[in-house]
Amino acid sequence: MTLNRQPISDQTWEGIRTEITLPALGQVRRRLSELMEDPEPVMQQLVRVFIDDGTFCPGFQFLPGGQLRPPVLELFQRAMELQIPHNCFTVWMVTPSRELAGARPVDHLKGAPAPLLRALESHRCARTGP
Repeated sequence: MTLNRQPISDQTWEGIRTEITLPALGQVRRRLSELMEDPEPVMQQLVRVFIDDGTFCPGFQFLPGGQLRPPVLELFQRAMELQIPHNCFTVWMVTPSRELAGARPVDHLKGAPAPLLRALESHRCARTGP
């Protein structure tokens, strides 16, 4: 996967893993199974990233108790409509945005969704599939 046609570096993924967490999909499934009777509806809505042969879930999408953050759900749904790949969406979330006055989308999740949606609409990511 690429961001602006450049490969996403291992250093970028390591930064996300360190700051926000990037648990493996299997770990997330096990944790959600401990927290809720049927984790499948939540599993189907997850932002996932695909690194080498692994599938991971960025921690910015989770609330305490295993539920998903509504603003991330809304943004991710729109990203899928725009055909922004999962990996690219994740990197966009942690990258300073000119449309947000240099702030990162992940730092605006408690505010109104409109500025984030506008920033996402103007994002120039390789649109090559989910």
